Amino acid sequence: RAGRQARGGSGQWGKGTERHGQLTVVLMLATLISAFGSSFQYGYNVAVINSPSQFIQQFYNTTYVERYGGPMEDSFLTLLWSLSVSMFPLGGLFGSLMVAPLVNKLGRKGTLLFNNIFSVVPAVMMGVSEIAKSYEIIIVARIIVGICAGLSSNVVPMYLGELSPKNLRGAIGVVPQLFITIGILSAQVLGIRSILGNNTGWPLMLGLTGIPALVELLLLPFFPESPRYMLIQRGDDKTARRALQRLRGWEDVDREMDEMRLEHQSEQAEGRLSVLNLLSLRSLRWQLISIVAMNMGQQLSGINAIYYYADSIYSSAGVPESDIQYVTVGTGAVNVFMTITAVFIVEAAGRRLLLLIGFGICCVSCALLTVALTFQESTEWMPYVSIACVIVYVVGHAVGPSTIPYVVTTEMFRQSSRPAAFMVAGSIHWLSNFTVGLVFPFMESGLGSNSFIIFCFVCLATLFYIWLIVPETKNKTFLEISQMFADRNQVEIQVGNAPLKPETGDGREGDAFKVTAF
Repeated sequence: RAGRQARGGSGQWGKGTERHGQLTVVLMLATLISAFGSSFQYGYNVAVINSPSQFIQQFYNTTYVERYGGPMEDSFLTLLWSLSVSMFPLGGLFGSLMVAPLVNKLGRKGTLLFNNIFSVVPAVMMGVSEIAKSYEIIIVARIIVGICAGLSSNVVPMYLGELSPKNLRGAIGVVPQLFITIGILSAQVLGIRSILGNNTGWPLMLGLTGIPALVELLLLPFFPESPRYMLIQRGDDKTARRALQRLRGWEDVDREMDEMRLEHQSEQAEGRLSVLNLLSLRSLRWQLISIVAMNMGQQLSGINAIYYYADSIYSSAGVPESDIQYVTVGTGAVNVFMTITAVFIVEAAGRRLLLLIGFGICCVSCALLTVALTFQESTEWMPYVSIACVIVYVVGHAVGPSTIPYVVTTEMFRQSSRPAAFMVAGSIHWLSNFTVGLVFPFMESGLGSNSFIIFCFVCLATLFYIWLIVPETKNKTFLEISQMFADRNQVEIQVGNAPLKPETGDGREGDAFKVTAF
């Protein structure tokens, strides 16, 4: 049936001009509420613990003295603080491993609503930690809020990618990353000493993460579930059609319904894919390798190390100690501004170009930063070169490596394989994040400024991989993108009994071509 409809007058692949999707009020609000309620928290919790760190460590020490009558050893304080920081990415890894079962069982929107448990509970725990005189509560809460970030960093791009029309999918797919950067900036602003980054304000600062969760719990239920999930995974034609009509702002959604049915038909054979199925399927091999390469490149390219190093770079350039917090906020603002730019240019420039430019800028910045840090002591103006390298690096990372991998992960996989693919991508993302957090302090003490040469090579390797392997996916249906990988994967399978006929660009059917059956 889907094959016949697809070649009919109203089919996605048939004759007639295609309507371009528009940014309707429903689509815009669903995007903003899910990104604020979930992605914002991820960014906020990445940065919230940095500014008030000395006051939180004082609280650890004071609590220990009250309990045991003597001060805490420095090595034990360092261990507790390392746990407080690193439990967040570890929780993120656990959250990523929960993605596939939850989104298949509860749906995309359902998972986002359920995920707020992992935000509200730790927000309360961290907020009352000082009153309860327990530093253990903070460490446990960091794991739980990490689970929230692990789920949201994967489910929000998946949900929005499935809600969006193909001509807006890139721009809307960058919005979660935009809210992550706004979350980081908000934590940096609130962490200024005169606001909440002080001895009395830090418990409130840690507890504020529950507010976006409450907003999402109140408002998101009024917005539609992913139409793809409802039609392909639930078989609920009516609800999917109603959701599409609300999202698109018009009644005639037959084209898109046909395209979804066609996708469903092409992948019906294997049902929902587990991670093990995904790893063993030849027809998804290069898509999988590509998302692993991009997520590793994103995290191992040194973005966390740059932030770690930034304060010492600013102080060596003569920025007074009390002003460094404002320069850090300025860097966060640059990050937000460049991510906003990415939202507006991703559909025009394409995903591949932004990834290549972004990793290229990061590669050159790391190389120059190594040189600048090496000659910092001997050359008077060199510290300013270091500051410039940090800012240029942040710009490059915001344009491509930070934003695009999530968009491309949504686009490279279809309905049956997407949850498992996000589970793999998310696990790689958080494992790499955890590894950098764990290894960088040792790299820094052993190699010093030469650490950035390693990040330079990671950026270069990722850039070459994208140049050689990753195709441009903008303005393509999920089915067309699958076909682009078919030749590289050396597979060819048809939809039903008839080959799929794409449009030639002027609305006419092109020559028949085979569709990958997964």
